[in-house]
Amino acid sequence: MSQTDSFIEEVTEEVRRDRLFRLMRKYGWIAVLVVLLVVGGAAWNEWRKAEAEARAQATGDAIIAAMQADAPDARVDALATVETHTPGAQAVVDMLRAAELAQDGQAGEAAELLDRVATDGALPDIYRDLAGFKATLLADALPAEERRLRLEALVASGSPLRLQAQEQLALMDIEAGARDAAIERLQKIMDDSEVTPGLQRRASRLMLALGADSRAG
Repeated sequence: MSQTDSFIEEVTEEVRRDRLFRLMRKYGWIAVLVVLLVVGGAAWNEWRKAEAEARAQATGDAIIAAMQADAPDARVDALATVETHTPGAQAVVDMLRAAELAQDGQAGEAAELLDRVATDGALPDIYRDLAGFKATLLADALPAEERRLRLEALVASGSPLRLQAQEQLALMDIEAGARDAAIERLQKIMDDSEVTPGLQRRASRLMLALGADSRAG
């Protein structure tokens, strides 16, 4: 390479560096701002997660403390004071309160509370299904036909509680003297691939009590 070419290359490189420095002085603040936004955003997300975890921990501690009260009515009152920050947490507290109300002999009030949870559109289906199922079992004033419709809706929806609903329908069939219908429902429970061992045992015993052979599918 000649001295002229070398000189031209050095000058060109110098011009490039000078241009780069000018651009950095002019627009460098944008890069700094982007870095600050990225770092700040990450810190904000971490703070939000920590805050959510702290709130969840506080709610859990309050629930545990409330459940340690000696009597059901005291537990009902204590649970009513638990502060929650999400619809799901409030649903859990309400279902616990309903259980304590039922234990305290206030089944009607418990069923009403569970019905409110069951109709809350902000909740996932599993919360609503569970609350609705429990409300159906507790609502003594509910006509048998309405109770049956609720349970059949759970079965038809494919809910995780569909087998428990089938069991309750079988019990209603037995109470109504519909032996064959009860046996058919119980056999469906036995044949379901998702049946739990406990539910399978109960279904088998009911079928034997009805004089039918139980066959696990």
